[in-house]
Amino acid sequence: MNAISSQLKLTIYKCTSQQWLLDKQDLIRERRHDLSLLSEEEYQKIFIFFASVIQTLGEQLKLRQQVIATATVYFKRFYARNSLKCIDPLLLAPTCIFLASKVEEFGVISNSRLITTCQTVIKNKFNYAYLQEFPYRTNHILECEFYLLENLDCCLIVYQPYRPLLQLVQDIGHEEQLLTLAWRVVNDSLRTDVSLLYPPYQIAIGCLQIACVILQKDHKAWFAELNVDIEKIQEIARYIINLFELWKTYDEKKEIQSLLGKMPKPKPAPQR
Repeated sequence: MNAISSQLKLTIYKCTSQQWLLDKQDLIRERRHDLSLLSEEEYQKIFIFFASVIQTLGEQLKLRQQVIATATVYFKRFYARNSLKCIDPLLLAPTCIFLASKVEEFGVISNSRLITTCQTVIKNKFNYAYLQEFPYRTNHILECEFYLLENLDCCLIVYQPYRPLLQLVQDIGHEEQLLTLAWRVVNDSLRTDVSLLYPPYQIAIGCLQIACVILQKDHKAWFAELNVDIEKIQEIARYIINLFELWKTYDEKKEIQSLLGKMPKPKPAPQR
């Protein structure tokens, strides 16, 4: 185990991941309009739902997890500066997938395949949330993409926690079970605000720490050697643990239709 070499590798991520790191107060201020109509918990539940929509679309399109994660971060960054009423999240979700697939050099998804996949996924996987078919077409996706690019300030490269996580686990002494669980915790973290508030190397450490606790692996001495802000790591862990607690009582299939009805909406509706 070599925490020092891990520290040297992580300096790269410290230097390259500072863009788009927001302050908690910035988020609260930008969400003020939406939180006048929704409670913080309701707001979080809506974003958990759309993260699942993006994940399912990505899996159906056979995208790498890196592409799906980038799309999810685009989605969260857009609404970090905009109300839900600006663009229907059901339109923005596939638009983020469309853009992320190009940025991550996965290849351009054909317009027809994207729309068909959206129609199939909404009809078969999320019919408990939407009674009608997917309402958008190619022209809506393309128009939305321009708006998304503008709001992202063309900062399209997203540094994810997956690479630093791989290096951390390798330095601990490559443990497949630990890596698998920590990777899943990173995926879960996309359903929280941590990607907006903390750099990816800190998120990786926080997720690894949670995985160690769950698996009852004692690596406290190794963590202590890392030159990181432990308070920040604990904050990240709390965000993720709070998500796990919310999941225990959140019945999405029963609640989401009502939450979507309460959500602020853009006008006018798309023309068919």
